Amino acid sequence: MNSASDNKVVLIAGPTASGKSALALELAERADGIIINADSMQVYRDLRILTARPAAEEEAAVAHRLYGCVDAAINFSAGSWLADAAAVLTDARAQGRLPIFVGGTGLYFKALTRGLSAVPPIPAEVREEVRARLERDGVEALHAELARRDPAAAERLKPRDRTRIARALEVVEATGRSLLDWHREGLPPVLPPGAFSALFLAPDREALYARIDARFDAMLKTGALEEVERLAARRLDPLLPAMKAHGVPPLIRYLKGELTLGEAAQIGRADTRQYAKRQFTWFRHQLPEFAWVKPEEARGWLDEAVSL
Repeated sequence: MNSASDNKVVLIAGPTASGKSALALELAERADGIIINADSMQVYRDLRILTARPAAEEEAAVAHRLYGCVDAAINFSAGSWLADAAAVLTDARAQGRLPIFVGGTGLYFKALTRGLSAVPPIPAEVREEVRARLERDGVEALHAELARRDPAAAERLKPRDRTRIARALEVVEATGRSLLDWHREGLPPVLPPGAFSALFLAPDREALYARIDARFDAMLKTGALEEVERLAARRLDPLLPAMKAHGVPPLIRYLKGELTLGEAAQIGRADTRQYAKRQFTWFRHQLPEFAWVKPEEARGWLDEAVSL
């Protein structure tokens, strides 16, 4: 076996419930690897069960980084993740270990391999003020304001896209410049072409959707509802990413008495299946350099990629 320091970085992507984490764990055990999270929901410590984070015993068996490291009250951005991921990558290389990025967040992988816009951090007071206006005046009023101050950004957004309208308005409020201007001034990629081997795990879709449904039901039986109840008790901004994790909104509605548990579970399963469909589409169009590999062929592909 070559030493891990002689090998490229490995990127393992795929839809939710496709078996990415198990594949990464097996590779890390065999190749002296460090597993680095590339899932935007698994960064939140409040949602271990509902985001299907690796089990505690798995995290203990092999080094895992960037899992459960962010509080749900934080609006954790792709830029923040990229900075943390770059630091972990440097550390893994210094140890001569194989860095293995694994997750399903396409934007994280795109930032890693293509670079990211150079938007500076938005002051908390600006974000809070925009969010307060959103709740007070409604999304239509904020979209109208954005159309006056940044017409190019407003034209690209749907008038009821609360999250993106608030984000664009925060940027112009804090920096005096359009979000589109910042996007044109991108940061260079952490992993340029040729520096990595990238796999997209592509299981049969119907089998995947069945696994998604079964996993969601299993989550409810192993503490997901109690996890959401604790999160809801914090009364956080509903626009925060953690509050929009798949399953969280309908289960909060159940806790409020607005839905039955069966109805909430049905919505949670359906939302997760729709997300998996979007993951297939996104990676196919946005990151064509990822090799699409069936689960039964993934081990051989990885063996060749890292010279095992």
